[in-house]
Amino acid sequence: MAGRVAIVTGASRGIGRAIAAHLSALGASLVLGYASSAAEAESLTASLPRAVAVRADVADESAVRSLFDAAESAFGCPPHILVANAGVLDDAYPTVAATPTASSASTCAARSCASGRRPTVFPAAARAAAAGSWRHPTGYAAYTASKAAVEALVRTMAKELKGTRITANCVAPGPTATDMFFAGKSEATVRMCAETNPMERLGEPGDIAPVVGFLCTDAAEWVNGQVIRTNGGYV
Repeated sequence: MAGRVAIVTGASRGIGRAIAAHLSALGASLVLGYASSAAEAESLTASLPRAVAVRADVADESAVRSLFDAAESAFGCPPHILVANAGVLDDAYPTVAATPTASSASTCAARSCASGRRPTVFPAAARAAAAGSWRHPTGYAAYTASKAAVEALVRTMAKELKGTRITANCVAPGPTATDMFFAGKSEATVRMCAETNPMERLGEPGDIAPVVGFLCTDAAEWVNGQVIRTNGGYV
């Protein structure tokens, strides 16, 4: 992956941090997008050989564009890879008015990456409970609906990007040991999630990162428009 530039959103913690570190180990230069965890983003940047951190709210189209500008400014070329990992788990239901904003941000990022003519990866379901788009757990109606929309977006983009040689895929983990997953959950709930899995444990960010890394390489050129469920058999 030497010579390629990757944008990873939500890169300061959890799955995004593991993905960024893995892509760096494969030789990529990194633009690390983060929303609020500045200290963690800066510490990750300092630990990687070729990386810059950029604060950006992925719901803001101009902020999304700043990530692409940062890639060109820091590394002299547009990004080749986009990992749209940033996620939010909020008790509030999304409004109809907010939907176009989120969709516009995701689409803008994908279109901006098209000029790079390299694989574009959309593991936007790469957050704990991402499996909810097909397991339908109670209390997650808004969250699971948003993940189902991401999966549909990826399948559509794979077709709309015809002629660019860009691939669009989605990595969908099951329950993964991140701050977002643990937030608000009792010990009993966490234990139940681990025991339910055939592997008898929660996923770890390090379980997810290599799958994303594979999708960013030339070896995955024939993998397009797919949802890769990376969950230890959590079905």
